[in-house]
Amino acid sequence: MKVFQKLLLGIALAGIIGSSSEAQLKLNGAGATFPYVIYSKWFDLYHEKTGIEFNYQSIGSGGGIKQVIEGTVDFGATDGPMSDAQLKEAKEKQGTDVLHIPTVMGGDVVAYNLPGVGNGLKFTPEVVAGIFLGEITQWNDPKITAINPDKKLPDQAIIVAHRSDGSGTTYIFTDYLTKVSPTWEQKVGKGTSVNWPVGLGGKGNEGVAGLVKQSDGSVGYVELAYAVKNNLSYAMIQNKAGNFVDATFESVSAAASGAAKNMPEDLRVSITNADGKDSYPISGFTWLLVYENMKEKEKAQAMVKFLKWAMGEGQSYARDLYYAPLPKEVVRLCEKKIASIKQ
Repeated sequence: MKVFQKLLLGIALAGIIGSSSEAQLKLNGAGATFPYVIYSKWFDLYHEKTGIEFNYQSIGSGGGIKQVIEGTVDFGATDGPMSDAQLKEAKEKQGTDVLHIPTVMGGDVVAYNLPGVGNGLKFTPEVVAGIFLGEITQWNDPKITAINPDKKLPDQAIIVAHRSDGSGTTYIFTDYLTKVSPTWEQKVGKGTSVNWPVGLGGKGNEGVAGLVKQSDGSVGYVELAYAVKNNLSYAMIQNKAGNFVDATFESVSAAASGAAKNMPEDLRVSITNADGKDSYPISGFTWLLVYENMKEKEKAQAMVKFLKWAMGEGQSYARDLYYAPLPKEVVRLCEKKIASIKQ
């Protein structure tokens, strides 16, 4: 009888341990700071719902891509898609393809700190490029005052802030500048990291937002959610159609409206400087980077379930956190890509 009781106890304990280990499954990821606000929300909600834990380090897109290539994380995150060379290196090292799954969209805003000037400054592409090239150095430069006749701009030096780490926010911003400024394209180019002509470096969107917030006369580029969170003013940007546009859900979505029709099969696409009278020109997708064939099947199954949730219920949280949800056409393409993950 005692042997039987011990056997039952062993079975019960095994069941408890088994269910506990399943509930305590942890997925480790790293990368972009751009989507950190919504990813934090998603990961907390999903943990409450399923018991699956996500440990996400907001280290910048460059760091996320590097860790995916080296295989030190279960997933990565980036706002600048991996290059063909990076994808090839990852496959050689990990023995599997890396998939790009768009999750939400957002806008890079040009935030500024000018007490007394307030919101509503307007910038043309020429002005944005000129400031970050170091060619426009004073706030009362004629190129700025001419398009802001209703603003009293100070005779004050412009302090430029930019990212110091590898960053998808930087990729979106420099991708935009490369399209609108031949000088920028020739001298600097685009990438998650570039050699900045001028300015102070801050780590993460948080770091750049902090630099702008603490320095009068400063200007920097951050993801919209960080500007709102830090009560920073940010400029309306003149788009390809010649209209000055604010960064909103609608204007970011307008930039992506044609993306689904022209989305490449691997879902890597740029939507900066998009066509359309209402398009916000410094818009971009952000992607989760997932191995097509994960080494641990339990983690693969958990990742697939999470991604399906993110494409559905997860999208409903985007607007409240200052991101634009994916268009339905893009969601369908994502779901097809998610289905290709081996479980």
